[in-house]
Amino acid sequence: MTSKQSLFPPHPTRLLLAILGTWCLLSPPTANADPKPLPGKQSTWNGFARVDFSLDGFSCRVVQPQTAAKGYPWIWRARFWGHQPQTDIALLKHGFHLVYCDVADLWGNQEAMRRWERCYEFLTTRHGFSSRPALEGMSRGGLIIYRWAITHPRCVSCIYGDAPAMGIRPYVKGLSRGAPELKRLRSWMNAHGLSLAKAKSYRDDALDHAQVLARAGVPVIHVCGDADESVPYPQHTAEFARRYRRFRGTIKLIVKKGGKHHPHSLKNPTPIVEFILSHQ
Repeated sequence: MTSKQSLFPPHPTRLLLAILGTWCLLSPPTANADPKPLPGKQSTWNGFARVDFSLDGFSCRVVQPQTAAKGYPWIWRARFWGHQPQTDIALLKHGFHLVYCDVADLWGNQEAMRRWERCYEFLTTRHGFSSRPALEGMSRGGLIIYRWAITHPRCVSCIYGDAPAMGIRPYVKGLSRGAPELKRLRSWMNAHGLSLAKAKSYRDDALDHAQVLARAGVPVIHVCGDADESVPYPQHTAEFARRYRRFRGTIKLIVKKGGKHHPHSLKNPTPIVEFILSHQ
């Protein structure tokens, strides 16, 4: 089997190749004509079969459709399992698998990436899942889905961000040491080894790499409230969309007028579901 080192080169190399947009650096998946059944604890979730299992000490779960669609498409959910699940349920009905890999409190750092790379390899090479999952990230879940897509732009079919955090700089701009706002940012900064000064100059968030995804042709949809008090729309989604379109990337925005951070998603998720289906 190919070694982990050759599958996943050091981060700067991966980022350079992502900029070039040439290929997926992960090992190619096996044919999915007869995928192996998933091991683990069996249960049900919203009427669908669910399997929970552990990989290298971290937890994963997969919800299976009654009949898998051709090519074994899947939606990869980041954080906040089960919250506003209407899009997930609708996609399960369309034959998608639903996947969750625990990266809580890692804020999209390298450990989070290691877990997602391991989960991806496991599902695509051993169980026949598509090599290009759709990514779903709500709030801080945006950090890991964009980290994945920037590093592996050929290993994603599309991105669904729901009021996603797009970077740390909008939060630390203008803050000084001892500012009370830093208390809620400390976990994020520690996960990336950032001091306040380093956080202010950090240039490795989604806001900084819109060009990578645009060049790779990754389609994006965001659902946001324009009065979001937790992830301000102007500094996050609106600014990312401006940059993405400047590089001729495709991004659709569904903006809820007067909408706050909650509730996420849409009562009727049809626009989100149709977007994801159209990019498989």
